[in-house]
Amino acid sequence: MTGLKGAEWHARIECGGTVSGAGFLVTPDKVLTCAHVIENSDLAPVTVTFPQRPGDAPVAARVVAHGGWDGRVSELGDLAVLELDREVPITPAPLAPADVAHGDRRLMAYGFPAGYDDGTIAEFRAVTELLIGGEWIQLEAWSGQGQPLAVGFSGAAVTLVDTGQVVGMVTAAAGARALRIGRMMPTHVLARYWSGLSDLVPVVGAGHVPGASVAGAGYVRGTAASGSGRARATPTQRPPLHGTHAPLPAHFLATPPGSAYPPGTPTPNLVHPGHPGHPGHPDGPRLRALVEKAARAGLDCDPVRLYAAAAGPFDPDPPAEGFGSLWSAAWFVLCDVDDPATVTRFVDRLDALLNAPPQAETGAILVELGHSGAGDDLVRVEVSAYSAGRRHPVPAQTVPRSRLRACVQDRIEDAFCHLTPGADELIAFALPRDWLDWPVDRWEKGPDDDTPLGCVHPVVVTDHARRRSSTRHVLTSAWQRLDTRTGAGVHRVTCGGVEDHRKLRLALLQSEVCLAGFGATSRAARTRPHFETSITAPAPVIVWSRQGCDPGEAECAGSSDCPGTAFLDALDDLVCRVPPAQLPRRVLSLRQRAEAEDDHWARDIQLLWDDPRRFTDPHTAAVHTRSPVA
Repeated sequence: MTGLKGAEWHARIECGGTVSGAGFLVTPDKVLTCAHVIENSDLAPVTVTFPQRPGDAPVAARVVAHGGWDGRVSELGDLAVLELDREVPITPAPLAPADVAHGDRRLMAYGFPAGYDDGTIAEFRAVTELLIGGEWIQLEAWSGQGQPLAVGFSGAAVTLVDTGQVVGMVTAAAGARALRIGRMMPTHVLARYWSGLSDLVPVVGAGHVPGASVAGAGYVRGTAASGSGRARATPTQRPPLHGTHAPLPAHFLATPPGSAYPPGTPTPNLVHPGHPGHPGHPDGPRLRALVEKAARAGLDCDPVRLYAAAAGPFDPDPPAEGFGSLWSAAWFVLCDVDDPATVTRFVDRLDALLNAPPQAETGAILVELGHSGAGDDLVRVEVSAYSAGRRHPVPAQTVPRSRLRACVQDRIEDAFCHLTPGADELIAFALPRDWLDWPVDRWEKGPDDDTPLGCVHPVVVTDHARRRSSTRHVLTSAWQRLDTRTGAGVHRVTCGGVEDHRKLRLALLQSEVCLAGFGATSRAARTRPHFETSITAPAPVIVWSRQGCDPGEAECAGSSDCPGTAFLDALDDLVCRVPPAQLPRRVLSLRQRAEAEDDHWARDIQLLWDDPRRFTDPHTAAVHTRSPVA
């Protein structure tokens, strides 16, 4: 049988002297297996034996890479890479192109179920090229006889019987023995989790099914009419071959997400993998060079956001578990995406990240003003500085309104002592909703400097009620989407207030618009419900003029000569060219100009701008308990 003859690279994995599964040698000192096979490696030593070389002593091994599997039956990333304590004189397993396992081809696996310490063989076929959950291919028995997949086959290489080439790795079997089915993780999915495998997967050849990409052949495409892109199949619930497993120890998750690729692994081959008929993208060499540069530079980059910014409307979604590294995102773009233009956009954006001038350090000052509860004339003042990921509170004080501005001036000066000199600062006033129209940007900078504060620093306001954790969570998600935008769109709320305010919430949540702009003042009775809705939606950015239109009994219809309409027109022209994150500083320059010009449209502009990431307390920051790594 070609699949086993001379295949000394088949491995048996033992933990604490007990056979726990199978594996296969891919380099002279690296063995691949399932993460659940070595889940107890922190408690018991792991050894690897090669049964096709009887008499050879077991070789000690340690886990050096992990796919992020957390112990659940259908969880992704059930891969572990073992490093042997010495190289072995065995030719590693040959890997087949990713698309050759499909069709009626006979496959085999060499595993170690109970009673077969020397191993036994199971034969089967791939049912379809559909990837279950975007990760697994279903296997079924070649015939109704012979050895079914069972405990002890986890981690076994799935090989073509006629060539002996590896097309994947067994990860699970059906819960009922009579079903005689299982699943495997194909080689291109394994390569997503470990960069060392990328150079070993051959260039994909011809024979590809039209309409499906190489590495993502198992995705089901949506139609252009539906705009659904690719939909993932629901993973079939089957137990791992190794039984029931607890989550893996934290030491397996040593490689942080976002790294270019793990230290000590070869740079992935990003030149050759590609689509049948054109096995290499012209930007492949450039992408490889940029990934290497990113690794050397330690680029802080979220691969999922980078891909999302480059992907077209019909490109596949990233894997549900995300990308464990920048190189895995690059591999996905080259192998899973059919549109060559997406590759070019991905490369261009990565190039821009690497060659962009270093960003100035950011700092922020939060001024929280509130009703004191001790009297209508008293205001509670709390000021904090945020710098280098730390919050520095300034002593709070309760003062009468007559002393409020002087107190705020003093506290802001104290807060600036905690900011890095030259940092890109921001001053945000968190106010009760009935105070949101206060002209805090017009308050004097200091007792001896009557320059308006908003003409010296970027000044914004926010609703104090939006400091709740649940609202911060929603706003953070919104800003992560806005980071990829080069400009903002305005949802115009005109003076006439003809739109049902109940529909405004849906419009702000479902559209690409991030900014609510008001032609009327926040006090206007007709548009006040719309203003309240924009705050609670929550819209990340709300803009209005304190001296805008205030339709009362006259019921302004928002005609062209209305000051509110003129304000919205000017606002439209401004924000379409400014990324949302840069609006506070752009409004600063507008206020400076308005201070020098009579009747400037932005003289009384009020900017509610709310990015929680500028005001994150370390003790309240969310902790990601699992993160797939390469």
